[in-house]
Amino acid sequence: MGSDAPRRVGGRSEAGEAAGGAGRPLFVAGVSAACGAAGIGLAALTILAVVGWVAAPHPDVGLVGVLRTAAVLWLVGHHVAVQVSGAGRIGMLPLGLVLLPALLLRRAGRSLVAGHSVTGLRQVLVVALSVAVPYAVLAGALALASRSALAAASLPQALVAGFVVAFAATALGAARAVAPWSQLGALMSPRTRSVLAGTAGSLAVLVAAGATATALALAGDVHKFGAVYDLLDPGVVGAGLLFLAQLAYLPNAVLWAIAYMLGPGFAVGAGTVVAPTGSVTGALPAFPLLAVLPGGTPGSGSGWIGALVLAVPYLAGIVGGLLVVRLAPTAVLEAAPIRGFCCGLLTGGVLGVLTAFAGGPLGDGRMTDVGPSAWQVATVAALEVGIAAAITAGAANWRYVRAHWSPQTGLGPAAAAEPGGGRAGTEPGPGQSEPGRHVIYLDRWAGDLDAPPPQPDRAGPSALP
Repeated sequence: MGSDAPRRVGGRSEAGEAAGGAGRPLFVAGVSAACGAAGIGLAALTILAVVGWVAAPHPDVGLVGVLRTAAVLWLVGHHVAVQVSGAGRIGMLPLGLVLLPALLLRRAGRSLVAGHSVTGLRQVLVVALSVAVPYAVLAGALALASRSALAAASLPQALVAGFVVAFAATALGAARAVAPWSQLGALMSPRTRSVLAGTAGSLAVLVAAGATATALALAGDVHKFGAVYDLLDPGVVGAGLLFLAQLAYLPNAVLWAIAYMLGPGFAVGAGTVVAPTGSVTGALPAFPLLAVLPGGTPGSGSGWIGALVLAVPYLAGIVGGLLVVRLAPTAVLEAAPIRGFCCGLLTGGVLGVLTAFAGGPLGDGRMTDVGPSAWQVATVAALEVGIAAAITAGAANWRYVRAHWSPQTGLGPAAAAEPGGGRAGTEPGPGQSEPGRHVIYLDRWAGDLDAPPPQPDRAGPSALP
């Protein structure tokens, strides 16, 4: 083929990328990508709104009302609170719905990188800004256009949430298009990389345990689940829409389960609590997921089940501490526990932010307090995961140093051969050798011993009488 043929980049040709924005200024391409991502997401939610309107028609809601409802759903997908007439402020929103705009924006970031030859991380931030700013403006415009006597979305939250979601998702997509995650991680120091890996491992254990607990609760109380469906009697189309709503709320349920395992639990209304030691709940809304909440008064739960549930955060800390040492062992014994505790602090911070978005008000009255307490979850997770990770990292690092350390070589090349490698600067210095080996010294001037010493080129102080 000739040199004019379009090359393949990431499975797509350069000609295809040119049609996606190459040759245009980055800001113009960013506005186009923001409009495309918002338009596709809004179209998908409009289809759902139209299906619901056709299945349960209301004479007082016309096609304009359906379009406003779709716009409100789109804003809810970005976690924008809505003030509903007669009900109050609805702020406990489905986290699963954020996945739709996030995937669309991630794809927009990847296409902009391929179409504008982005190569550095600073350019990635510029790409993210070029999409996030117009996307936030679109979110604000939809918040104003969707207002009605029935529901009104928060304009400040629409601007902030639209910008944050667009910036984060576009930046992730653009960074991944620039280089694989392994190359991006190589830009960080081994210590930082080990703390981030330990945090990811701890979060993975907690999320897996929370998802398992949610699935077991649903399987164990399937009869309660079905009873709520029979009470609502939504019909075929309504049942399908209700099922999609519950799928969107599953990430919230997993985070509630994590708060339950940490100990603080969560509330389903003012003056209520659901915790491993027992639950105190009042009247619950007719929503199938809420029907499987554990019941019982405080102290009525099974002892071994409560102990098993409360042991999960410590298991997450153990996994995090092992990952910290595996990636970056150190000869400074007190450094490993400190990094392990930092892993717990970061885990607690991430869980605190996520649980803050997993709850919120469900109207006025007693339902203004729904979900976990963000600061309690963050504090307890940081202490439980952090202490377990610090102890594990300290013990694992001491064992590793004891196995590989010697006074002559430090950690030596044997440590560098282990997964994660040893510290920089631990290679044997001059005159040192690896344990169990001999060093042979070669004299490069051995053949010149019988040669006369060289004469100085000019007289110096030694030539004076």
